[in-house]
Amino acid sequence: MLNRANNSQKHVFLIEDHDELRDDLTRILQFVGYVVHPFPDPVQFLEYPKHLAPAAVVSDMRMPHMTGIELQERLKELGRTMPMVIISGESTDQQIITALKNGAIDFLLKPFTRESLLAAVAKGIEMDSAAMQDVIRVSEFNEKLKILSPRERQVFQLLSQGFSNKELMENLNISLPTVKQYKSEVMYKLRLRSLSELIALSAQS
Repeated sequence: MLNRANNSQKHVFLIEDHDELRDDLTRILQFVGYVVHPFPDPVQFLEYPKHLAPAAVVSDMRMPHMTGIELQERLKELGRTMPMVIISGESTDQQIITALKNGAIDFLLKPFTRESLLAAVAKGIEMDSAAMQDVIRVSEFNEKLKILSPRERQVFQLLSQGFSNKELMENLNISLPTVKQYKSEVMYKLRLRSLSELIALSAQS
């Protein structure tokens, strides 16, 4: 279950099998305010029980038991979609291309600068924050849908498909004033300002 008890905290999951580098990177990230969760291998990370947000993953490419690309694929299978930054001392062009195609937000070759690491992590945290807000907004929207009457729910479904007033009249066999009244009630109860907002939220829910 997603844990967002303290919204001021920003989390970084750091997977690096080299002890000294892992400690150095942990100190760098902690110094600028991140809550760092370091792991010496990806298996331990995957067994970590908490899903924290907003968060980003910083993972080495070559590690025991699993590569960074294999970790990406495993996270997708588990439905864990945290932005990932991959770091590597030695990787082929194909590995870099595959990692980026799989959704890595950056691929940093060792030795990389402190600034490049922090910039990549900040981008990942920003992306995860935006995704978290989307999830919250859709959840709140779905709760509001429950207060619609059955008839209003019908109107909502047709509006979400882009139906015009005339099409609503024909499909529901009601007059234009009644259509306008139902539309007004739906928009008011869902706290929406435009039909485009209704269609966008409907597509996400």
